[in-house]
Amino acid sequence: MTRAQTPSTDPLTASTAFVSAARNATASVTVGTAALSFADVIAVARHNARVTLDPSSLDEVAVTRRIIDALAADPEPHYGISTGFGALATTFITPDRRAQLQASLVRSHAAGSGPEVEREVVRALMLLRLSTLMTGRTGIRSAAAETYAAVLNAQITPVVHEYGSLGCSGDLAPLAHCALVVMGEGQARDATGVLVTGSQALAAAGIRPVVLAEKEGLALINGTDGMLGMLVLALDDFARLLTTADIAAAMSVEALLGTDAVFAADLQQLRPQLGQADSAANIRRLLLGSGLLASHAGPEDVSVQDAYSLRCAPQVHGAARDTAAHAALIAGRELASAIDNPVVTVDGRVCSNGNFHGAPLGYVLDFLAIASADVASMSERRTDRHLDASRSKGLPPFLAHEVGVDSGLMIAQYTAAGIVSELKRLAAPASVDSIPSSAMQEDHVSMGWHAARKLRRSLDGLGRVLAIEIMTASRSLDLRAPLTPAAATTAVRDLGRTVAAGPGHDRFLSPEIDGVVTLVASGAVRSAAGPGLA
Repeated sequence: MTRAQTPSTDPLTASTAFVSAARNATASVTVGTAALSFADVIAVARHNARVTLDPSSLDEVAVTRRIIDALAADPEPHYGISTGFGALATTFITPDRRAQLQASLVRSHAAGSGPEVEREVVRALMLLRLSTLMTGRTGIRSAAAETYAAVLNAQITPVVHEYGSLGCSGDLAPLAHCALVVMGEGQARDATGVLVTGSQALAAAGIRPVVLAEKEGLALINGTDGMLGMLVLALDDFARLLTTADIAAAMSVEALLGTDAVFAADLQQLRPQLGQADSAANIRRLLLGSGLLASHAGPEDVSVQDAYSLRCAPQVHGAARDTAAHAALIAGRELASAIDNPVVTVDGRVCSNGNFHGAPLGYVLDFLAIASADVASMSERRTDRHLDASRSKGLPPFLAHEVGVDSGLMIAQYTAAGIVSELKRLAAPASVDSIPSSAMQEDHVSMGWHAARKLRRSLDGLGRVLAIEIMTASRSLDLRAPLTPAAATTAVRDLGRTVAAGPGHDRFLSPEIDGVVTLVASGAVRSAAGPGLA
C-alpha cells in the first residue's frame, strides 16, 4: 500500500497556487494511510482540531507490527530491532535489554538547547510524525500512534528547543523531545501553557505513558516532520502576505498618482507567468473605481513610466507566488511520504534507506526566504517614495503635518529599511552548509531545520514591512483628499484607522505600527480588501 495524494497536495494544484489553508480549517482531522492535506496540518497546528485515527489504517499498523515481532524473535540480529545503533549496528541485544535500548535512544537524542520552539510548530511536527506512523511502514504498535493522537487532543505541547537538528536522519532532537513526553518524561506545556513534567501532563489528561518496544524509538525520531511542518505553516503565511503585498502596492500606485495601465491583462499575457498574472489581476481589481487614478488619466497622463517598484510589482510578487507554488509541490510530495529508517516495505522487508535527508525541504525553505526578502525590499522602496517630496508628486516631505517641526513617518521607513537589511541576511541559504556528525557517519547534512527557522523570522519581517507601507500609503491617500481612492483601498485604509490615526502632529508611532502589523498577520487586511483576490 502506498500513500495517496489528496487534492490539496496534487502537483497540478500546487503548480498554479499555494494553499492558504487556515481559512478552511476543520474541527476534526482523520489520520491514516492517505496523505494529510495542507488544511489538515493548519487545522491541527493552529486551530486545535481534534485528531482521529482511521480504523483500517490501524489494522495495517498491526499487520506491520507482526513482522517486527517475528524478526525480534529471530536469533539472527536485525538492525533497529535486535541490534544496537551506529557502530554497534551488528551487536545483538538480548530481549530483556531492548526496552532500555529504545528508551535510551530517545533520552540521549533529546539534547536540544536554546529557546522553546513555537507551539504551532511542535503540534505540526507531532501530527506529521503520527501521519507517518499510521502508514504501517514503521513497525510501531498501535498503542504508540494512539498515544500521539491523545497527546495532541489533550493539547499537551512537548518542550522542543531551537537548536539540535541538523536536518539529517530527520529532525532527531526535536522529535526525541516529543517522544520523551509520550514516554512520560521530559517537559511539556499543558493546555493552558503551564510548564509541567511529561509525567504530570500525561497523568492530568489520563494518558498512559508508552513503554517502547523494539524498533519504536527509531520510528519516533527519524523524520523530516519539523522541517515539513514549518514549510506548510510558512506557505499558509506567505499566501496571505503575498496578497497583502498586492494590496500595499495598489495603495501606493494610487497614492503616488501612478498608472494602472501597465497591469492590463493583455500585457500580462505577453509573458505567461502564472503568478504574475494573478498579482496583476489583484491590483486591477483593487484599483477599480479609483477617483485618484481617474484624476490624471488620459493622454496627458505623465505616469506612463512609473518607477519599477510600482510598475513591476506583479513581476516580483508573481515570481514569489511561483516560488511558493514550487515549494507547495515539494511539500505535497513530502506529505505523501513515509519517512523512517529502517522502513518496513510493502512486501515485508525491513530496509535501511536515506529518505530522512532533508535536502528537498531545505532547498525550498531557502528559496522562500529569498523571495520573502525581495518582496519586502520592493515594498520598502515604495514606502520611501511616499516620503520623498521630489518623487511623491506633491505630498509633503515625510508626510509631516508641519514640515520642519514634525518628522512624520521618516523613522517608520528606517524601521522598514532595517528589517529589509535583516531579511537579506536571512536569505543566505542554510542548505549549502553542512557539518559532519556521528563520527563521520552523517557526513553530509541538510540544515533544513535551520532553513525553516530563519524563514519564520523572514516572514515575520515581511509582514512588518508591508504593514509600514500600508500605514504610509494610507496617510498619503488621506493627504490626497478630496480625491477619493478605490473602494477596496478605502476599506483597507479605514481598517488601519482603527489602530493608527491619520495625518497630524507627531505622536508615539510604535504602537500604531504594531497595530497594523497585527491586522496584516491576522488576515484582516486581506479580508478588508474584499473577495475575489488570488
